[in-house]
Amino acid sequence: MKSREFGSLLLLASLWGASFLFIRIASPVLGPFLLIDLRVLIAGAALVIYAAVTRHRPRLLRKWKEYLLLGALNAAIPFCLIAAAELHVDASLAAILNSTTPLFTALVARVWIRDRLTFKKQLGLLFGIVGVVILVGWNPQDMGKGILLPVSMSLTAALFIAIGGVFSSRAFKDENPLNLAIGQQLAAGVLLLPAAVLFPPGNAPGGDVILAVTGLAILSTSLAYLLYFQLIRSVGPVKTLSVTFLIPAFGIFWGWLFLKETISWGTIIGLLIILLSVAFLANFQFNLVKKTDRTNRDML
Repeated sequence: MKSREFGSLLLLASLWGASFLFIRIASPVLGPFLLIDLRVLIAGAALVIYAAVTRHRPRLLRKWKEYLLLGALNAAIPFCLIAAAELHVDASLAAILNSTTPLFTALVARVWIRDRLTFKKQLGLLFGIVGVVILVGWNPQDMGKGILLPVSMSLTAALFIAIGGVFSSRAFKDENPLNLAIGQQLAAGVLLLPAAVLFPPGNAPGGDVILAVTGLAILSTSLAYLLYFQLIRSVGPVKTLSVTFLIPAFGIFWGWLFLKETISWGTIIGLLIILLSVAFLANFQFNLVKKTDRTNRDML
């Protein structure tokens, strides 16, 4: 990987890691439903504009049912769960918990496509569980049992993203990745419209919230997807997936820098153990991408 491509990978990780910061700022004001609906609709519109500029014509209607399901599994449900969890937990904790997605992907693949759970994969799953226990048990937030529900929401979001990833690899094998990004965002936006209308914000958003929504939609979603596509074309999906190891580190960094979140030894140890578990499952993730879909792996 050349220095320019490595820089793009770092930028991609920083943008996806920043999404947890933006959600932590905006979710308490706008609420999870409206925030995520704005995120996916603005991001989808920006990607449509990009497609028009590059003279790409998205073809979504022929698989509209599949796109609605993908939008629910890979965006609407998990994004809302993360936004709801971040009403109660730090952005850094949410970012680390989201890094468990490869663990859930291994379990989903075992159930769905009968992928064998080797000893190495089982060891990875065990390390992942231990990492989450340490992370939650040693969390500096003084919330007692109240932390269990938002942690469960974050882990459930990772599960839905895993299901969405496996579903995408099977239902959209030959689909253009830009079509996937546009279809997923717009489908999620349509699904969330009723909830966004039913649960309006209690107060008018301030400038910080508006900037957070803009950053979440344009930087952490639209621009991030375009960088992702570029990396897949230049270095391939296998090397691009190494971004999984970098996202939680940036999530912790942005939370510490802008929100003054505490970085405890429990946070560091829990993160390292979870990343170790992801490393054990890395070959499985790479093989799944190469075997089922070389261009359209979906990520948060």
